[in-house]
Amino acid sequence: MFVRWQNLTIGAEDSTRLPGYRDPATVRTFDAPEALKTRFYEVYAKSALNRVPERSAMPFRWTVNPYRGCSHACTYCFARPTHTYLGFDAGRDFEREIVVKVNAPEVLRAELQRPSWKHEHVAMGTNTDPYQWVEGRYRLMRVIWEALRDTATPCSVLTKSPLLLRDLDLMLEVAKVTPISAALSIPTIDEQAWRATEPHTPNPRARMEAVAELNRAGIPTSVLVAPLMPGINDDPRQVQEIIALAAEAGATNIGGIGLHLRGEVRGVFMDWLRAARPDLVERYEELYERGAYAPKEERRRLARLITRGRLAHPDAFEGRDVFRERSPDGSLRSEPGPDLRFPGRGGRPRRAPFVAPEPNAEPASPPQESLF
Repeated sequence: MFVRWQNLTIGAEDSTRLPGYRDPATVRTFDAPEALKTRFYEVYAKSALNRVPERSAMPFRWTVNPYRGCSHACTYCFARPTHTYLGFDAGRDFEREIVVKVNAPEVLRAELQRPSWKHEHVAMGTNTDPYQWVEGRYRLMRVIWEALRDTATPCSVLTKSPLLLRDLDLMLEVAKVTPISAALSIPTIDEQAWRATEPHTPNPRARMEAVAELNRAGIPTSVLVAPLMPGINDDPRQVQEIIALAAEAGATNIGGIGLHLRGEVRGVFMDWLRAARPDLVERYEELYERGAYAPKEERRRLARLITRGRLAHPDAFEGRDVFRERSPDGSLRSEPGPDLRFPGRGGRPRRAPFVAPEPNAEPASPPQESLF
C-alpha cells in the first residue's frame, strides 16, 4: 500500500511500544542537519480530535495535534510535561523524540464526517507546533486542511513557523466555506533573546512577514507575544516594536501571556536560566517561589506592556483589552490585554477571552490545550 511518506529519504532503526498506543511505533531518522540526533516515532492514532475539558476557559472545545514533542526546543514550552505520559522526559526527549501520528488526517476526516459531529471550532497548534521541522517531510497539515475544508469545519492554527504559507492555497479554500483564522507566536524580535530561548524556531521577522502575507491574502491573522519573561523579552521598547510591526502587518489582534512554570517546565527553564542567564536566577526564584505564576503586580506590569502598545495603534487591532490568566487557586483573573476571536458553535462568530492554558492531566491521548 502506498503512503504519502514513502518517497522520503529516511532510515527505519527499530520499533518500540509507546504508552497509549496499541501497535508498536516505527522509529525513523532523517539524514538532514536539522534532524541530527532526533528520532521520529510513527504511530497510528485511534482518534485525531482531542476534547478540551469543560472546566477549561479555552474558547474552543476541540483540538488536533498531529505531532507530540517539538523540535523548536523553546525553553519555556508549556507542552513539555505531556511528553512524560509517553515515557519520555520533558527536557531533551521532548525536543529529540518526536511522535508523528501518520494517520491523523484520515482519522480526522472520518471523525468530521460522523453524523454526530456538530461542526464546532477545531484549533491546531495548541500543544506542539504543527509546522515544526518534520511537517516539511510528512506534510500532514495539507491533508488536515483538506478534511476541514471538505467538512466545512471552523478552525484556527497557532504556529511559530512561516511554513504554514505553503498551505495558503488550502487555507483560502477553507475560508470559502467556513470561518478560519491564524496566529503567529512572536515573543521577541531581539536576536539574542530569540536564539537563546527558541533555538530551533524560524526567524521572528520571517514570522511577522508571514502575518502580513496571510492578512493580505484574506486570512485573519493575529500575533501572540508570549510568553513575556521578566528580564528576557520584556524590554518595553522591544515589545512596542513588535506591536508596531504587527500593526503594519495588518494583524487582526495582538495578545500577551506571562510566563508560567508548571510541572516539569520549571526544572527545564531554571536549568537553562542557570546556564544562560545566571544573573536572573535569584529574581525568578523570588517571582515563582509560590507557584507557577508570577505575583499579581508583576502580571499587571507585563499586561501593561501590551496595553500601552495597543494604545499607540488604536485602529490597528480588533479585539478588546482583556489580559486573563488562571491563578494558582484555579480562578480566572483579568488584566488589561487583548482578546482573540474564534467562531462559536455552528461557525457563528463570537468573542472569547484568550486564557493561559493548563497542562494535561490524563495519561493516554489526553485533551491537549497548552499553547507552546
